[in-house]
Amino acid sequence: QVQLVESGGGLVQAGGSLTLSCAASGHISSINVMGWYRQAPGKQRELVAAVTSGGRTNYADSVKGRFTISRDNAKNTVYLQMNNLKPEDTAVYYCNLQWGRFDSWGQGTQVTVSS
Repeated sequence: QVQLVESGGGLVQAGGSLTLSCAASGHISSINVMGWYRQAPGKQRELVAAVTSGGRTNYADSVKGRFTISRDNAKNTVYLQMNNLKPEDTAVYYCNLQWGRFDSWGQGTQVTVSS
């Protein structure tokens, strides 16, 4: 059983910063992709950023230059450093872990950016 535990969400003013963390536990393939998705009210869930176990990253255009994804493979933990936050970044952020046909989600953490 794989479990993903997220932390680091909260309320921040526009222009501020937050760091999200997600720790995975259980039987995990050493070759995988960890990522962050978000879902705002009334909108579909969208990819924010992802990083492979080899360190390859992918970002949504809307966060490029502001967000940085990183991971610690020894700890099975992925981080999302979010800078220069905007009100449109307000959403529930979900951690995701996948390899092959396996796909697991965290419970979500709320990020609210006030103007």
